[in-house]
Amino acid sequence: MKIIDVHIHFTDHEGFRETARKAGHENSAEHLRREFERLGIVMAVAMGAGRGGDVDGLSVPRAVDLGGPFDPVRYGQPEFIAFCCGVESRTLTPENARRSAALFEPMLQMKQCVGIKLYPGYNRCYLADPIHHPFYELAEKYDVPVVIHTGDTASSNGILKYAHPLTVDEVAVEFPRVRFVMAHYGNPWIVDATEVAAKNPNVFIDLSGLAVGKFEPREFFDHYRGYLEHIRTWIAYLSDYGKLMYGSDWPLVNLENYIEVVKSLIPADHHDEVFYQNALRVFSKLVPLLPC
Repeated sequence: MKIIDVHIHFTDHEGFRETARKAGHENSAEHLRREFERLGIVMAVAMGAGRGGDVDGLSVPRAVDLGGPFDPVRYGQPEFIAFCCGVESRTLTPENARRSAALFEPMLQMKQCVGIKLYPGYNRCYLADPIHHPFYELAEKYDVPVVIHTGDTASSNGILKYAHPLTVDEVAVEFPRVRFVMAHYGNPWIVDATEVAAKNPNVFIDLSGLAVGKFEPREFFDHYRGYLEHIRTWIAYLSDYGKLMYGSDWPLVNLENYIEVVKSLIPADHHDEVFYQNALRVFSKLVPLLPC
């Protein structure tokens, strides 16, 4: 089975080395290449994180930086990793939002840049705030999705009301030609996220971040039986496997373990859709990047 992982992180940040180690991995491009080849993962999408404002206070696009500084002219990252450029919403103002978005346009013209990523819970800013509108307009222009961190925040400094999946509904209605991806299935608001995806034809779900670390799958299935049944119940309620995509949130979780978790949530006859085909529809710029 071929797999596209639509949600990983790829950075040389010191903390990620320890995170990867706890998940049974090494935070390096070569290690990731070996694991991808072993597990049948042919492509991944890395989430760029915001890096604050420049000297003029503009939001600067963030890509991925393992293996050296990011070069917007020559893509120096591994060929099996595309990326979403990250927005630091906390630096945006009504006065600089459009000028900030203009900095993202050269990124979106790169073949490896396949989307835009927002972090509303961490940046304490609602998705519907007009400061985000220029970014949604760019997503429509370049036919790329907007990926949104929804649900629990990894840091206690995040504010959950901004990351609730119901906030996606408003922008999905206002920008019907933009594809929105609710990362992490809005967990723990699975029910709400399901309704937002069911209601809006332009909203999709990535299944990343539902488990962390390295674990023995059978023990995990036994300990979290109720949690997993809850997710299965609402996936069945959605009854549209074209809405779901596999993502891992690497390096936060062991890849082999996590593939088994997601396989257990999705009926076998829909594995090809969820693990591969849907990603090519939602992240349409991935198609020419796939290995021959």
